[in-house]
Amino acid sequence: MDLIHPQLAAFAAVLEEGSFEAAARRLCVTASAVSQRIKALEDRLGQVLVVRQPPCRPTPAGALLLRRVRPMQLLETEALADFLPEHSPHRPDAAARPIAIAVNSDSLDTWVLGALAQLHEQHGYLFDVRVDDQDHTLDLLRDGSVLGVVTADGVPVQGCAVQALGAMRYQAIAAPEFAARYFSAGVNAATLARAPMIVFNRKDALQWRFVRHITRARLAPPIHYLPTATGFVDAAALGLGWCLAPDALVQPAVQAGRVVCIAPGRWLDVPLHWQHAAVRSDTLQRIGMALGRAAGAALQPLPTA
Repeated sequence: MDLIHPQLAAFAAVLEEGSFEAAARRLCVTASAVSQRIKALEDRLGQVLVVRQPPCRPTPAGALLLRRVRPMQLLETEALADFLPEHSPHRPDAAARPIAIAVNSDSLDTWVLGALAQLHEQHGYLFDVRVDDQDHTLDLLRDGSVLGVVTADGVPVQGCAVQALGAMRYQAIAAPEFAARYFSAGVNAATLARAPMIVFNRKDALQWRFVRHITRARLAPPIHYLPTATGFVDAAALGLGWCLAPDALVQPAVQAGRVVCIAPGRWLDVPLHWQHAAVRSDTLQRIGMALGRAAGAALQPLPTA
């Protein structure tokens, strides 16, 4: 049973699945029926909503609509569970819709997974997790791709609520031999300019922030792009370069002698927040509580105003 209009359900399914054919399989209808429903919705609203190129994506008007539809789908799931027990996500045979959230890779690999596992165990939730840099996850909330994000931005997006989580502490690390080779004279503009640096991807600004924290010089060091959070420590231990890594991943490697902190006592704290659609939803409340508990055990407290 669906409470949301079939045209809206088809619209959301196409953008979630990436194609009309995949949406049709999920909705148990033909691809032609999906196309007709979306065309009818576009005619009603007088706007093109879907870019019909694989993977399908929303137009600006479609993104605005998707931001409205996603909370409606969540509330629909909760309403059906209230009135029709067979739709409860607690049932192992229930066709629960995955909850779309966005998380930065470091959080996913250090403290978020435990919270998601707890939510699945206690409430049967399924998750559709998108990974992006903490400075960019908010874009996925703005365009309606997800219902909530772990983000560095504490300023709420319109129609959203914010919950402070804590600060993830990053340490600058390198293999002992690498540190002796490049940083024997200390960590400064001259040594940072020639030491190879490991960066997650071109969105990753953490290493550059640390460099600015140490020096205001305009540097152009050699760079490795390595899109793996847990692999950062391994790459540093192998002498590929220096990098910033979460304290939770760094400490075991330091204790084992695989890496050293190249600037002891100088770290980078990145504030993290949980932003989500501001609707009265038991599901979002439970997710926020679980993330808050996990963050409280893993992150540094945020400074008070």
